[in-house]
Amino acid sequence: MLKAVNPLVKLGACLAWLMAAMLVFDPVFQAATVAAVLLALVLIDRRSPAAVLALIAPFALFGIGMLTTNLLFHRDSPYALALSGEAFLVSPAVAAGVTLFLRSIACGSISALFALSTDPEALVRALMAYCRLPPRLGYALFAVMQMLPDLGAEVRQMRLARVMKSGGRLRRLPTPREALDLLVPLLSYAVRRASRAAIAMEARGLSPGRRTILRVPPFTWYDGAFILAVAGAMTLCGLLARVLVR
Repeated sequence: MLKAVNPLVKLGACLAWLMAAMLVFDPVFQAATVAAVLLALVLIDRRSPAAVLALIAPFALFGIGMLTTNLLFHRDSPYALALSGEAFLVSPAVAAGVTLFLRSIACGSISALFALSTDPEALVRALMAYCRLPPRLGYALFAVMQMLPDLGAEVRQMRLARVMKSGGRLRRLPTPREALDLLVPLLSYAVRRASRAAIAMEARGLSPGRRTILRVPPFTWYDGAFILAVAGAMTLCGLLARVLVR
């Protein structure tokens, strides 16, 4: 259902929610934001809870670093201490650290909501159709999206060839020595693909002007429903924060 929302509408709503998460220095608001986004990913977008938690883990690690730094060194701004002093936690230092920890996870969750529920090709087409993204840049983005899976397949083929030649076994992750040995062939492969993409762009005559764009994401009633849902979730998180703080 989330994929039916226009990418530009989803981008604007997620940016607004990100701005609210960065400006509202309240642990309850951040925790409610995390809960709302995770529920939307699991219940509405049908994502695996384990996959969502694995995606949020790097942001949690970053938040833990901010929490421990805040508790050990107590380098807090007067603004953060003034707001955290009004929180439900006893110590302002602990409240500020927990809020920073939760804010990192909240921002990561909102970013994951947009990334997991948005088709990158549809986003580029929408930017070209509605925001006048230059065709050269749009085609370059399409070329990059096609190149990344091919690059992974090329790496696997190179590693298999090296294993067959040496008679060893294929490891799950390459060793540092193997990664260094693969660096030059991968650079050569990337240069060849870039040259082909440049020739293709010249052949298509990607010059400024009007052109037809296929499969442009339209604006539907899903967009209005998504905006109302995000606005309602943000309002509910704010009200919940005010009620619990009191």
